Amino acid sequence: MRALIQRVANASVTVDGTPIAQIGAGLLILLGITTGDTREEAERLAAKIARLRIFADEALAMNRSLLDTGGEVLVVSQFTLYAATRKGNRPSFVAAARPEEAEPLYRFFVERLREELGRPVATGRFGADMQVALTNDGPVTIAIDTRAWE
Repeated sequence: MRALIQRVANASVTVDGTPIAQIGAGLLILLGITTGDTREEAERLAAKIARLRIFADEALAMNRSLLDTGGEVLVVSQFTLYAATRKGNRPSFVAAARPEEAEPLYRFFVERLREELGRPVATGRFGADMQVALTNDGPVTIAIDTRAWE
């Protein structure tokens, strides 16, 4: 599982010209799932992100988490995080999990994050052609790959 986490001042998702999700200050999480990813990885990733200290404290040091700040969260499925670009100029996405495997795990991750935070988590629409807008705050962008934890 790969998560690209962006600290944002705001973020939104539009599908077919219709806004479907919008958040204020918090995190935009682009989530990629590969074949063989597990619910255990999703649980661990949700817990890690909820506690990730990337928000400024009074001294302007990154010492506060979503749990501390009450920040909002928007999770968007992003199979292109598993693009293979080593050969040629056209990315291959064979490492990305098929939708029938990825979607249930994506939904499980979102639910676990909701439980960790104790509040709603906004989402994009799995498999849709989405337009994602954001104002990156900092900028702060962090990549997490659960396979690196092994």
